[in-house]
Amino acid sequence: MSDETVSSEELVSRLNSQNVKLGDIKKIAREIRRDHALAMELWASEQVPLRLLSVLILDKKQLNQELIESMVKDLQAHEPEDRNRINEWLMANQLMKDKKLVMLLQTWERHELPDLRRMFWYYQARLRWTGQKPPENTPKLVDAIEDRLSDEAPEVQWAMNFAAGWIGVHDPQFRERMIAIGERHGLYKGYPVPRNCTPDYLPEFISIEVEKLDKKR
Repeated sequence: MSDETVSSEELVSRLNSQNVKLGDIKKIAREIRRDHALAMELWASEQVPLRLLSVLILDKKQLNQELIESMVKDLQAHEPEDRNRINEWLMANQLMKDKKLVMLLQTWERHELPDLRRMFWYYQARLRWTGQKPPENTPKLVDAIEDRLSDEAPEVQWAMNFAAGWIGVHDPQFRERMIAIGERHGLYKGYPVPRNCTPDYLPEFISIEVEKLDKKR
């Protein structure tokens, strides 16, 4: 916790704007550092900017399965884009920085809550796109993607597809299999692609990212 106590009322005032920027939230989090009680108070506000700040300043040592499930359930009232961002910040800034929480995260592949299943697959994608040696569970994940991709909730589907893309990029032995899955399911084929972004359609994603990787070598 920082030396100066910041009240939730002050933070509501500072962040109660339609034009609040993500950088502003991160700057405030750096000022506060860690304050679990304040984080939970901000979480209870139900406001997206305050919940984003909350997941940056909470104490990961106080996170457990019950609290995480409760927080994820709270997010169902938000729009998917906001819900996914909050979950991704929670994962990247808290769950991935504690060995016990990483072990917990790795048990969520078949969790009843779609948001936790999405976190499992997004985490698997991150392990690969950060350039680490492909984890040993890749064959198991490839089988799961083939078996369950078409039946998953949309938000989980996206994360599974994302993981499949990075498997195809970083693990050449599975590349053709991942491309075939993309062609068979057709997920995101023809979707508009923002400028400077890579298409989510697996054949295109893998081709483009492999080319980028080859240029770096």
